[in-house]
Amino acid sequence: MKYPIITIEREYGSGGIIIGKQVAEALDIPFYNHEILEMAADRLGVPISKLEGAEESSPKSFLYSLLLNSNPTKAMEDNLPISDKVYLMETQIIKELAAQGPCVLVGRCANHILRDNPNHFSAFIYAPKAYRLRYAQTEYKVPKHEIDYLLPRVDSRREKFYNINTGGNWHDKENYTLCLNSSKLGVDGCTAMIVSAVRSLPDPE
Repeated sequence: MKYPIITIEREYGSGGIIIGKQVAEALDIPFYNHEILEMAADRLGVPISKLEGAEESSPKSFLYSLLLNSNPTKAMEDNLPISDKVYLMETQIIKELAAQGPCVLVGRCANHILRDNPNHFSAFIYAPKAYRLRYAQTEYKVPKHEIDYLLPRVDSRREKFYNINTGGNWHDKENYTLCLNSSKLGVDGCTAMIVSAVRSLPDPE
């Protein structure tokens, strides 16, 4: 396997999490999504329920921007709001998981965090709104009267979180090795294309 560390960013309702799980199963490598948040909660010593609301929130502090470009001290970290602490901790965890070997990582700006890793393969899963509305209703069991409000809200939160933390554009194709439309390819088709691409790409230079 040439590119064992796979990151997946996804629009809400595009099937990205299921695709990530299937890719991990097909390649027989670990899968990390919510587990990253669980690790962060354990290291920060706070209930995971407290972090769930903070995750994918926009950074609010000036200290946060300084820490992204410096070696943070414990005193500096202690002064950060929880929304900033969780991203910094998840960044550290993602780098550690990638250093351990092959894995699939979903969300959390992992593609940006690992952008300089020569063994990194990134994918973005998207689909038209109508498809994602249906998918969320059937797969996530979200009531129809809620999904029209929830879908744009989640997408906006993810995009803002990504753009602020990376300084880039969540939808920019140059951020990814492969962009796939799950409404055309289906979940299984997206899985197959990622697995095939990972297995066929040349060794990194």
